[in-house]
Amino acid sequence: MGLNEKPLSTLHEKASYDLADFEVPTGREEAWRFTPLSRLKGLHNGEAASSEAVGHVRVDVDAAPEVTVETVGRDDARVGKSFVPGDRVSAQAWNSFEKATVITVPREAVTSKHTVLTLTGSGDGAAYGHIVVKVEPLAEAVIVLDHKGSAVYADNIEFIVGDGANLKVVSLQDWDDDAVHVSHHHAQLAKDATFRSFVVTFGGDLVRLSPSVSYTAPGGDADLSGVYFVDAGQHLEHRLLVDHSQPNCKSNVDYRGALQGQDAHAVWIGDVIIRVEAEGTDTYELNRNLILTDGARADSVPNLEILTGEVAGAGHASASGRLDDEHTFYLQARGIPYDEARRLVVRGFLGQLIEKIQIEEIRERVFGALEAELAR
Repeated sequence: MGLNEKPLSTLHEKASYDLADFEVPTGREEAWRFTPLSRLKGLHNGEAASSEAVGHVRVDVDAAPEVTVETVGRDDARVGKSFVPGDRVSAQAWNSFEKATVITVPREAVTSKHTVLTLTGSGDGAAYGHIVVKVEPLAEAVIVLDHKGSAVYADNIEFIVGDGANLKVVSLQDWDDDAVHVSHHHAQLAKDATFRSFVVTFGGDLVRLSPSVSYTAPGGDADLSGVYFVDAGQHLEHRLLVDHSQPNCKSNVDYRGALQGQDAHAVWIGDVIIRVEAEGTDTYELNRNLILTDGARADSVPNLEILTGEVAGAGHASASGRLDDEHTFYLQARGIPYDEARRLVVRGFLGQLIEKIQIEEIRERVFGALEAELAR
């Protein structure tokens, strides 16, 4: 380990609700070195919060009948219970939001349909948000987060999954082309809890999404999947942290992306920590990127820190490469034109994950968006 390299666990030690505890990023920090700070429109340095320009993100909820939906103030005791901000933008969002949306799934309830939160951006300035999804013990629910419109938006989302509960989340970043979104998803898993997350990021000028998972008791099982398609000039960044601090928990991460066009930039960071007390952990993380044209760039950094010798399994893999000429040649040799062969290869590559989305209309919408991207 070089002089400037720190153990992974130390990179995530800093956490505070106090904005003053975080220095303004310069781009030299490990956590910010891939992010074009000049395109964050002041979310990272306080300029957005102090601007007179006003932005707004409206939250509309189409809830399952078993679910309780509340809009609460900052002083509600349920808000901020499961996480502490780990970077400056998360702390800025925490200090700047006015109202939070709290979704509660009662004990042992099995929701009869998925609950959709539609977040629609408008206005010229920045907006800040906070959402809490609390799934009480032995309950089961499916939540969809659908982001659209134009916004400069920073938010924190808490997923609190109780003993033996099961939560599935689909988060769609389907913003207009000028949107900037910096979001933190914090999942906290209790004993024998199951969490399934599926992230789809196609829209926006700059999207930086940081999903994290923590465990409060043994038996937690987290699966984090994601697909992204990056066009010319877009910056789409996904930074994952799975912190195994309890014995006999599982995690699986699989993110895949396709990139096309000049200055299309994808960033994927996958941090997994297995702490001394987390014996029996079973974890794997994978990121794959398919680069379709010249001028596109994918940065992929899997990090695994194991502090115990007693693990059930731990591994990671990362691969970024060009569209395989052999694949397209095979199809072209059977009379399929190049553009159609390219479409079939990309659809197959990302479609393996998209098929995991169990809500048919969402799955078909994502496939439709993928087709539109490939037709550009």
